[in-house]
Amino acid sequence: MMTVDQIINAFKSGEKSAEEITRGFLDVIAQKNPEINAFVEVFEEGALARAKELDQKRARGEKLGALAGVPVAIKDNILFKDHKATCCSKMLENYVASYTSTVVEKLLAADAVIIGRTNMDEFAMGSTNQTSVYGPVKNPVDVTRVPGGSSGGSAAAVAAGMVPLALGTDTGGSVRQPAGFCGVVGIKPGYGRISRYGVIAFASSADQVGVLAANVKDAALALEVLAGKDAHDSTSLEAPVPAYAQLFSQDLKGVKVGLPKGFLDGLSDDIKQKMDEAAAQLQKQGAELVEVDVPHAKYAAPCYYIITSAEASSNLGRYDGIRYGYADEASADLNSYYENSRAPFGLEVKKRIIIGTFALTSKNYEECFLKAMKVRELIRDDFKKAFEKVDVLLTPTSPTTAFKLGQHDEDPLALYLADLYTCQGNIGGLAGVSVPFGKDKDGLPVGVQFYGPILQEEKILNAAYHLEKGL
Repeated sequence: MMTVDQIINAFKSGEKSAEEITRGFLDVIAQKNPEINAFVEVFEEGALARAKELDQKRARGEKLGALAGVPVAIKDNILFKDHKATCCSKMLENYVASYTSTVVEKLLAADAVIIGRTNMDEFAMGSTNQTSVYGPVKNPVDVTRVPGGSSGGSAAAVAAGMVPLALGTDTGGSVRQPAGFCGVVGIKPGYGRISRYGVIAFASSADQVGVLAANVKDAALALEVLAGKDAHDSTSLEAPVPAYAQLFSQDLKGVKVGLPKGFLDGLSDDIKQKMDEAAAQLQKQGAELVEVDVPHAKYAAPCYYIITSAEASSNLGRYDGIRYGYADEASADLNSYYENSRAPFGLEVKKRIIIGTFALTSKNYEECFLKAMKVRELIRDDFKKAFEKVDVLLTPTSPTTAFKLGQHDEDPLALYLADLYTCQGNIGGLAGVSVPFGKDKDGLPVGVQFYGPILQEEKILNAAYHLEKGL
C-alpha cells in the first residue's frame, strides 16, 4: 500500500492520476471488505467523480492541497452532507446528513477524496466493534479476532490496505486501542485540538476526532490539516497549528520520557517485554527515562464509565422518535410510543444509558457522578505534575493484544478494562498516540502509547516517530 506521503508526491508530480489512485484502493476494498467488513458504505461513484475533478485541477496548474489525491475513510458518526451517518445503529438507519462536519470540510479543502464510511461500535460504545448493527469487523491480522473499537472499521481498513488514512473518534481509547490491535498508528490529539462540529455525540467532554494511518508521518500530515479553532465549536482551542511532520528531531537527546509507577503490573509477559524493549530503544536514541507517579490514574476506568455514561444518557435522550431517530407509528399510546421508538438501541447502548441515568438521579448524583468528576480533577492534576518533570509518558496501549471474537461477551468487565490505559487520556484531556512495536508470541501486533500535554502533540509524534524508526 502506498503511504499518504507517497500518494501526495505521486499525484503532484504527475506520476499517477487521482482517478488511478482511487480506483486502486476501490479494487482493494472490493476484494477484502466482504471478509473484513470494515466499510458499511463505499462512495465509489462520488469518490471517482471527486478524483476526476482533482485531475482536472492539476491539469489547470492550480495549487493543490496538503492531502491532494489521498483517499480517506470516515467513521460512521462523522457527517458528510447528503450521505448517511447511522452510528451503526438501527436508531439512525435512515439518517442522511444535512450538513458536513468541520473535519470533512477540512479534508475536502485539502483535496482529499472521501472514499466511504467505516463500521463502528453502535454510537461508539464498545471496545471490539461487535455491537454494530452491520455486524462485527474482523481484524485483518487474524480474522478470528476483534479489531478493537469503537473505531475498529477505520483501523481495520488501514491495516488491510483498503485505505491509507481514516478518521475515527476517541472517547476512551477508540482510536488508539484498535490501532494497537491492528498494528497501525492512531492519534488522539488533546481535547479541543480538533473541532467536534458535525460529529454525533457520545460523551461531549471526552469525544475527540482522531487519525488512523500506516505510519507516524502520515498521521502527522493529517493532524496538521484537521487541527485548529472552529467558530462552530466553542470547545475548540485557539492556538497555532505546527507543521507536525517537519518537527521530527534527529534523535531524542534531551527528551525526558516518563515511566509511570505501577503501569506494567498485571500485563502479559509479551507486552511487558515489549514495553521494556521500547524504553530501552528510546534510551539508546538519547532519551532520559524518568520514573513518575500518577497515583489516581488507577481510578480512571470507573471514573470514565460513570462520566461518559451520564453524558451518553443525556445526549441520547434526543432519540425519542419525536425529535430524532426511529419512530414507531403503530404505538397505541404515548408511553408505548416512547418505549417502542427507543427499542432499536442495542444492548451495550442501553446498558450505558441505564448506568448514566442511575448516576444522575438525585439519590446517586453526589455519590456517583459528582465523586467521579472530583476524581477526574485529581487525575488531571497528577498528569499536570508529571509533565512538569517529563516531556512525554510511555505506557501500554492495552493490557492485551487482540482477543477472539466473542471471547468476552459474557464478561463486560473484561471488555471495559480493555480501555484501562487509554481512557486516562480522555479523562485527563491529554494528547495520546499508539504506535505498533512488534508482535507477541501469537504474531499479534503490540501497541505502545505516548501521552503528552494538551497542545503539544508534536512531542508525542516525535517520540513515536523515533520508536517506529528503530524497529
